[in-house]
Amino acid sequence: MRASGTFTVNSFVPSELKPEPEVVTALPVGVATIVKTFEGEVAGRSTTLFTAAFDQESGAGTYIAMESFEGALAGREGTFNFVHAASTTGDDRVDEFFTIVPSSGTAALAGISGGGGLAVDEDGTHRIWFDFELAGQ
Repeated sequence: MRASGTFTVNSFVPSELKPEPEVVTALPVGVATIVKTFEGEVAGRSTTLFTAAFDQESGAGTYIAMESFEGALAGREGTFNFVHAASTTGDDRVDEFFTIVPSSGTAALAGISGGGGLAVDEDGTHRIWFDFELAGQ
């Protein structure tokens, strides 16, 4: 099954969390928490733990995000976790990874598995889709 929608970032809060001892590289590493709201066949909200090695000036870097979603996919309500990552040299999106965390689904989303993706349109609209299966269905 596929469910798609759009999302808005409601908050992006940087954290002071740093590894000890810190290793200094050419790109600074940061950690943040994010809250998102989703509309469409993907409807609900998520909280995210976000880590990135990123250069604000050039736009180059890589991120990884662990999201906890609460809401509905294609009308099926519940919660689950998903993780995604990608790299950029400043004007592209490469080496993408997106997966639903096994055994993380609850309620009507129990047994969920699969993947999906993210895209940002030229007008700034953030899109998400899940290609998913539910165990026993």
